[in-house]
Amino acid sequence: MKTDRPIVLALRHVHFEDLGTLEPLLRGRGYEVRYVDPALDDLEDIDATAPALVVALGGPVSAVDENSFPFLASELRLLKRRLASGKPLLGICLGAQLIARLAGARVQPMGHHEIGFSPLVLASHGAPEPSVLAPLAGVPVLHWHGDHFELPRHAQLLASTALCTEQAFTLGTAVLGLQFHLEADPRRIEQWLVGHSCELRQAGVAPHSIRADAQKFGGALEQAAQQVFTRWLESWDVKVVKTARRARLSPS
Repeated sequence: MKTDRPIVLALRHVHFEDLGTLEPLLRGRGYEVRYVDPALDDLEDIDATAPALVVALGGPVSAVDENSFPFLASELRLLKRRLASGKPLLGICLGAQLIARLAGARVQPMGHHEIGFSPLVLASHGAPEPSVLAPLAGVPVLHWHGDHFELPRHAQLLASTALCTEQAFTLGTAVLGLQFHLEADPRRIEQWLVGHSCELRQAGVAPHSIRADAQKFGGALEQAAQQVFTRWLESWDVKVVKTARRARLSPS
């Protein structure tokens, strides 16, 4: 189906780990959201450079396990094409690990899980502009991972925690990688608790503690997440939207 709106292509590995609170923000800014499921859909014929934004979402598999999950090889090829294009790319959890891997960094198990709500330690680089993550200062975010990425070469570290040093990075202004789940909708946390119940048992994390924290921190987190994503989108998408509008107004 053709559209005159800029497209956001979201690579979704698990149905409930979607764009969450980011989706209404994107739609409100005039984007059309399209989901692709890498485990089911053919990625080879997708033009990785066509969408205004590509988002690689999270999932409960390892970013280095193509032997068990062959679809990862196709997904890596798509993300490699996107990364080479220099166009906007967002990775969340597994998605961030895949991007870090493509940028030459190692992805490996931490030896423990980081699951639940806790605040970040935001990096300070003395830059004239505040970090895109600045609205998250003091706000607990949702962590849910057992693997981690090392910081890619030429990337800027944005945040850490005591359990995981590399929590977020940028590669220029167009690529943002988040180890944590800033997009998760606290109102839908029950889907996460059911979908990842086995992992919670293995990690010794009680569902009721995450449920309670989602209710406690959800409002502040959603507000801060909207500010973060708005800041990042506005660092590049004004030109994208203007270009799309000019294309629509140009005579055919």
